[in-house]
Amino acid sequence: MLARDFIRLSLSSVRFHRTRSLLTALGIAVGIAAVVLLTSIGEGINKYVLAEFTQFGTNLIAINPGKSATFGISGALINSVRPLSLEDAESLARLPHIQAVVPMVQGNAAVEFDRRSRRTYVYGVSDAVPDVWRMKPALGRFLPADDPRFARAFVVLGSKIRDELFKQENPLGKRVRIGSESFRVIGVMESKGQLLGFDLDDAVYIPTHKAMALFDQEGLLEIDLLYRSGVDSAVVAEQIKQHLISRHGNEDFTITTQDQMLETLGSVLNILTLAVGALGGISLLVGGVGILTIMTISVNERTAEVGLLRALGALRQQILWLFLGEAVVLASLGGLAGLLIGAGGAWLLHVAVPALPTHTSWGYVLAAEGIAAVIGLAAGVMPAWRAARLDPIEALRTE
Repeated sequence: MLARDFIRLSLSSVRFHRTRSLLTALGIAVGIAAVVLLTSIGEGINKYVLAEFTQFGTNLIAINPGKSATFGISGALINSVRPLSLEDAESLARLPHIQAVVPMVQGNAAVEFDRRSRRTYVYGVSDAVPDVWRMKPALGRFLPADDPRFARAFVVLGSKIRDELFKQENPLGKRVRIGSESFRVIGVMESKGQLLGFDLDDAVYIPTHKAMALFDQEGLLEIDLLYRSGVDSAVVAEQIKQHLISRHGNEDFTITTQDQMLETLGSVLNILTLAVGALGGISLLVGGVGILTIMTISVNERTAEVGLLRALGALRQQILWLFLGEAVVLASLGGLAGLLIGAGGAWLLHVAVPALPTHTSWGYVLAAEGIAAVIGLAAGVMPAWRAARLDPIEALRTE
């Protein structure tokens, strides 16, 4: 049997049983469409979350008080945890490769202006926020580089706070009351939207020392550092670790690099994408069962045809590959249709719901197409093997 005859015979069988072939391919198409659509949603969420995190830069290191891991010994045997101080932050700013430092304190308080009041987040920060957090003021300027202990009572508003308290009025130069203290407005931050449920625009920024006094806090909540590009974050983290140990006497703090955060977050999101893809894979298995059923029926219906081919000299291997070829063709056609449906559905979903990001990964698409072909091949093996083992004489007698 020539190759072109083999291909023509396989395709003619698919065309002859159009309805049955369509229903068989539809099972695979639904599975592929489910895999492509679900992984597109998962990949879109993955890229969206990572982009949200990296909008604040990638050369960041965060230091928090307290050790996140213990050594299995009593806390009474080691020194008590020493809070992070402004002096710690100032000393870290003098280390090699460190470009800027933000000592941070966070609290919640009512912000009042002209009988309007709104309770919101209050961040005590330094003048380095625009460089470290990549947040720029849209109006006015950010906090000045005052001596941390004698910083003036200035405040920078988030865009939502400005709209709530001042409406269309220019807030620059006005005084607002935060807690029990009065602050002069010198700037309004550009809108940043939400990050994992936290509204970055619904906040105000005041000097760190003022916030520590306002919330009666002895230490800092966190110290954020911006280090020079091109330097290994692990090297910088080790320098910071040794420096703080020399100041505190022991490792009573936790250092987290942006690389570590992104790696952990990426692994979690990848597992999420694989999980939703596996749900779509269940539909692929159902489609595989459909191909197995249809190919078994096809062998029963074409017993006489197999006998005639064998009587004309067709080898068992040729009969085997004839039925396997039909199964693969059905699976491939269903896979192609599923790809178009899944990718188109992901695009339409993003158009209909812009807040839901989607991204079709060609890696998952090719994997799904390959799996569809393998399922078709695997589902067709048993019926094809049965057809190849038919005795020519007995097969012809069934006519």
